[in-house]
Amino acid sequence: MEVKDYYRILGVARNADEKAIKKAFRQLARKNHPDLNPGNTDAERRFKEINEAYEVLSDADKRGKYDQFGAQWEQYEKAGVNPNDFARGFGGSGGSRNISPEEFERMFGGFGRAGGGGGGGGFSDFFETLFSGQGGGRPGAGQGTPFGNFNPRQPRQTEAETEITLEEAFHGTSRMIQLPDGQRIEVSIPAGIQSGTRVRAGDVLLRVRVQPHARFRQEKNQEKNDLYVTVSVDLYTALLGGEVQVPTLERPVVLTIPGGTQSGKRFRLRGLGMPGMKKQSEQGDLYAEISVELPTSLSPKERQLVEQLRELQNR
Repeated sequence: MEVKDYYRILGVARNADEKAIKKAFRQLARKNHPDLNPGNTDAERRFKEINEAYEVLSDADKRGKYDQFGAQWEQYEKAGVNPNDFARGFGGSGGSRNISPEEFERMFGGFGRAGGGGGGGGFSDFFETLFSGQGGGRPGAGQGTPFGNFNPRQPRQTEAETEITLEEAFHGTSRMIQLPDGQRIEVSIPAGIQSGTRVRAGDVLLRVRVQPHARFRQEKNQEKNDLYVTVSVDLYTALLGGEVQVPTLERPVVLTIPGGTQSGKRFRLRGLGMPGMKKQSEQGDLYAEISVELPTSLSPKERQLVEQLRELQNR
């Protein structure tokens, strides 16, 4: 049986605090996310290990049990056995240690073997079935075990939905999802995700919806990574040309427009749209759509000048 070192998997010290554990998880989960590594089975295996490690180390109770009993505590509980009973039986109340497979074999050896025998080397079929879900000589239908008839637990897929802001979709984020059995798992949501996309984390399938933004928008039938924003420009800048400030999801940029720019004119700002979800280097563009604002009131002098301009245009 392979024993997992969750601290090594996350790359943190055994005395790491909650903040350090969460930071390490986010970095590793984003790096190994299956959506960013399509077809990479090693990244998928690594991603599952990272989620498993975080599930244990982010929960104070689970982490305490893991530190006391090692990775075996969870398997003991699945078998219906209280790990504290093992601690009292091996090592006394004054101390604690991991229970070796050999000790577990001596306690339960023979159960589940064909014919009920207990001797021989290695682990019993019950031990192999209980802890790895495989192995020859598995108890057949109607054959009992110390805990009743045993059926390997089948994983169940949990589906959930969540909403994120456009800013979160731009930078990447995470959501804590509660499973039906009460466990909580943090799902990493990659940068550049599109509304309606599903993200898988172990047995969790999370559908992500991006909330509408007050300023930026994505238009149908256009490149999915492109963004659009309306920029207000005064009449005089539109007529004469000049610089206007354009907001982006990171910081404002300055755009120079030519004289005579019409309302509705779009200017393309390359690489300032949404990042690509699978390849973040494939960033979309930002389109600044000009909206010319007319003055709502004119002074007598301004009105005179506008009338003179009209006369010049009509000549």
